[in-house]
Amino acid sequence: MNLSAENLPDRIRLLMKLRTSGISDTRVLSAMESIPREIFVPDSFRDKAYDDTALPIDSGQTISQPSVVAWMTWALQVTDRMRVLEVGTGSGYQAAILAKLCRMVYTVERHKDLLKVAEERFKQLKLSNIMTLAGDGSKGWKVAAPFDRIIVTAAAHSVPAALLDQLAEGGIMVIPVGSDTEQLLLRIEKTPNGIEQQHLMSVRFVPLIEGGKMTHTRHNTTSAA
Repeated sequence: MNLSAENLPDRIRLLMKLRTSGISDTRVLSAMESIPREIFVPDSFRDKAYDDTALPIDSGQTISQPSVVAWMTWALQVTDRMRVLEVGTGSGYQAAILAKLCRMVYTVERHKDLLKVAEERFKQLKLSNIMTLAGDGSKGWKVAAPFDRIIVTAAAHSVPAALLDQLAEGGIMVIPVGSDTEQLLLRIEKTPNGIEQQHLMSVRFVPLIEGGKMTHTRHNTTSAA
C-alpha cells in the first residue's frame, strides 16, 4: 500500500518522535512507516491515528500506543528467518508490523469478531505471511511450536508456562506482567543455562484472560507481500 499523502506528515512526525525517544533500529522504523495505522483504528479516532497514545477498539480492547509497539518490536530482535507467535491479535497492527520483519507470524485472538476484522486488514495490506487462530492465547499454538520469538500484547499475572515451553532455545519473549494497577514489560530469553529476565519499562495493557476453548480455525491471507 502506498503511503497516503493525507497522512504522510503525521506518520513522519511520529517516526521522528520514535527516533528521538531512542528507537534507532532502521528495520523497525521502516516497518512502522510501511503500515498505515489509520486503518487499524475506529473511524472516530482516525484523526488521532498517529498520536503516541493507545486507542480503544471493539470488544473492550485497545490498540497499543506506537512507542510501546516500537519498543516491544525492537526488544524482540526479529530477523527475516524467524517464526513469531503473537498472543493477542487485537486490531492486527502489531502483527502487520512483525510481518514486515520475520518469515511467519502466528497470531492468536480470543475475540472472533476482532480476528475477522484483522484478517481483512491483512488482506488489504497484501500480507501473506500471517496465520491466525481463534482461542486462548495463554495456551500458545502448540502444533506450530517452537517459536523463535513470542510477543504478548495483554498483561498476564505471571508468565504462562505453555508459552515458555513453546519458546525455542535461544528464543526471546516480550510480555507485560502484573496487575491492573502495576505492570512491567519483561524481556525473557531462553538460554542453555536457563531463563534470563530483564525489566524494560512500566506499561498498561488490558488483562490476558486465560481459559476458553480453541476453535482450531486457522486462516492464511492469500495475497503476496
